[in-house]
Amino acid sequence: MSTSSRSRPAVARPVATSSPLSLSAALAEQLSSLYQLVQRSEFVFGSPLGPFFHRARHHHVPRFVYFGPHTAEESVRLAFYAGFDRRDLRGTLALLHFVERLAVAPDLGQSLNISFFPLVDVLGLLESRDRALSGLPWQAPEEPELALLAQDVRLGGYHGFVRVESTRDVDAITVRLRGFEDGTGFSGETDFINSEDTAPWPVRWETSRPCTADDGPLSLTDDLPFSPFELTVRVPATWPDEVHREAVAHILRRFIIRYRSFLAYGQHL
Repeated sequence: MSTSSRSRPAVARPVATSSPLSLSAALAEQLSSLYQLVQRSEFVFGSPLGPFFHRARHHHVPRFVYFGPHTAEESVRLAFYAGFDRRDLRGTLALLHFVERLAVAPDLGQSLNISFFPLVDVLGLLESRDRALSGLPWQAPEEPELALLAQDVRLGGYHGFVRVESTRDVDAITVRLRGFEDGTGFSGETDFINSEDTAPWPVRWETSRPCTADDGPLSLTDDLPFSPFELTVRVPATWPDEVHREAVAHILRRFIIRYRSFLAYGQHL
């Protein structure tokens, strides 16, 4: 595999009119600390998406990008999303925790280009209003955050998307795969992702026929040069914060490693 030099994205610095300083205190503190941390990282960069304008002020969608060693144009490209509902930001905090781990120990492997969007519902949090962004399509969206994310998807060339959400199920994590090109979905025992990647946490597996999604980034499939997949990980809302955070970090890490191997094997990289 050929390699190319990586140009460092513009490093995010907190500004008064957008995240992190305009967000709630706990999240603002963690975002600010992470932006400062990644400024010293060789592999994780802060590069907020935007700006978008609302009521004469500008805001950004927080974004962090991880480049593994020897990243090239043909590298594995994934996008991770959380924070679709300002009423439950544990997915946001868990994704920030995962990015922090990468900044300290960037050992996921070579040839990876991964974007993290830990907070989608920026305006909902700023204005304390409920917007239910998770189930909306990204084709010509009215919500400015989704418009920015849709633009990024069309330009990003992602192989797949991963969404971190919550579930009312109190017993198990729900894992759903959509858009997988062979149409078989999965049973939790495939090479794509399996029960070893989610242990020791209990998981319920959902399957879906490919190319049937009318919400989220898969609603843009017709605009893309190839058909990506979408993996949704829903963690029980009743789980303690620490368990929630550790479960998300473990599953995401195992998925990235397995998917990289899965893709490399399939393409004989």
